[in-house]
Amino acid sequence: MTASGLRALHHGRAPGDPLVLPGPWDAASARVFADAGFPALATPSAGVAASLGYEDGSTPPAEMFAAVARIARSVSVPVSADIEAGYGLSPGELVERLLATGAVGCNLEDTVDGVLLDAGAQADRLAAVRAAAGDALFVNARIDTYATGVPDGVDPAAETLRRARLYAAAGADCVYPILAPPEVFGPLAGTLPGLPLNALARPDGPGPGRLGELGATRITFGPGLQRRATAAVREIADGLR
Repeated sequence: MTASGLRALHHGRAPGDPLVLPGPWDAASARVFADAGFPALATPSAGVAASLGYEDGSTPPAEMFAAVARIARSVSVPVSADIEAGYGLSPGELVERLLATGAVGCNLEDTVDGVLLDAGAQADRLAAVRAAAGDALFVNARIDTYATGVPDGVDPAAETLRRARLYAAAGADCVYPILAPPEVFGPLAGTLPGLPLNALARPDGPGPGRLGELGATRITFGPGLQRRATAAVREIADGLR
């Protein structure tokens, strides 16, 4: 369960065979996914928040880190943690608290309080996280140009590519243009060869294999799997009633 092991899973993959990382929201779901044979897991902040009784984005940091720790210690595969924008912690404290959970990777997004951060400032923060962590963390830099939006007159695809370049230069291991249309991944892969690209799989979009063919290296699901599980529990409850 090392960052180097997680890093290796992202490289040397054939087109159409991306790394598929289910998103556990608690220890029980993590064990199910690990027992099914998935080589690594990636927690979703929204799914964890729901399991703890919070709205997405409002989980207290201590509770999020504690939940990640329970997930990490329940499995023997690498775990990456969605820690939103870092909870306002300094890079050193953020890395220290994250590594203490047993996670070996993280998502860091470039939106705070619904506002897209300056790309240069976010790149500096990513570089500081990389410096604090060394090779001990796989850093997945989330790009929110399609989730939060860009200013009027700015082309989201061009801004996504600009941020990807900056974040890669800052030391990110992977970039994650969440909610980007599938056609964005080809130009990203062509411009940044060798840099892993994370795509979000959605029920109404292409499946993991097709996303891999389009250029994605890694597939995650956000809170989608937790929501499907909740829907299944709702059906059971309706049947019992």
